[in-house]
Amino acid sequence: MGVRPLVSIVTPSYNQARYLEQTIQSVIYQPACGEIFDLEYIIVDGGSTDGSQDIIRKYQSSLAWWVSERDHGQAEAINKGLRRARGEIVAWLNSDDLYLPGALAQAVRILEQDSSLGMVFGDAIAIDESAQPIHRWSFGNWGLREFLRFRVICQPAVFLRRSVVERVGYLDESYHCMLDHHLWIRIAVHSRVCHVASLWAAARQHNQAKNVAWARRFSEETQRVYEWMLAQPNLASMIAADRRKVLGGMYRLQARYSLDGGEPSPALRYYARALYYDPPYALKHWHRMLYATLLWVGGKKVKIWMETVNRKRRNKFARAFLASVTLKGSHSNETWYNALGDREDVFRR
Repeated sequence: MGVRPLVSIVTPSYNQARYLEQTIQSVIYQPACGEIFDLEYIIVDGGSTDGSQDIIRKYQSSLAWWVSERDHGQAEAINKGLRRARGEIVAWLNSDDLYLPGALAQAVRILEQDSSLGMVFGDAIAIDESAQPIHRWSFGNWGLREFLRFRVICQPAVFLRRSVVERVGYLDESYHCMLDHHLWIRIAVHSRVCHVASLWAAARQHNQAKNVAWARRFSEETQRVYEWMLAQPNLASMIAADRRKVLGGMYRLQARYSLDGGEPSPALRYYARALYYDPPYALKHWHRMLYATLLWVGGKKVKIWMETVNRKRRNKFARAFLASVTLKGSHSNETWYNALGDREDVFRR
């Protein structure tokens, strides 16, 4: 039997004690660990004061290394862990997200089968604060062209080859929101990227999540990534040839972040620009344009009404998702998560 590949996972954490233990368990209890791959788990805490350190100590026998000290943000924390990582395959999992059962084993198999791949990414589900499934994100077989068009993927469902990360450079620590997309572009320039239509991660949505709390900063950094792209000699010609779709994608993404942050006025301005540059793509998001318009006109009353509508939609999705894993008896969040480990067909579309 050959040597098992080593997978290094880094979890940056800061005052996320409420979710941290679930995150840790989703990593260390991955199926096939010790059979298909070996695990190196690193936690970089930013000096939390909410009891996170006690949770980390509880699991320190499963950790290769951990530290709790002040840093300058998520990118620095992740880089600190990546620079210590020894695995051929690396990834990071934020302290409020989860890996789904089997994710690491599937990613390892794909990267081991094709040495030209520098990055693989799967699909994901969104979960709420109590880990209730509320939405599914399904992506396409995207690569450099789509990343330049600001098609974003779900970061927890991404696995990277360490040698490629070292070649292109680690995360740019001046970014706090678009740090991952900036890295995906650099990786896609130098190596092949592959999408796998499997559920690999659960990304938690809550009011303290960055895409909600830092919506305006996300929009600003999206613009900054575009300006960075224009300054790259190996990208400028591609962007010039695809300018309308690049700009359409950028403005659509800025609109989404503005709307997530409860700012309908700038969202509508960005949607108008997206419609001008790439109407077919922008119109795929007509429902969010409508919501932005209603929110802008109706204010708080519309927001309350839409929250009710969204709650019903999410409950409907949760019921359908729970049914898809054929649960019997209790439909607890722990049950649906564990059931996925026994139902590989659920991962497929």
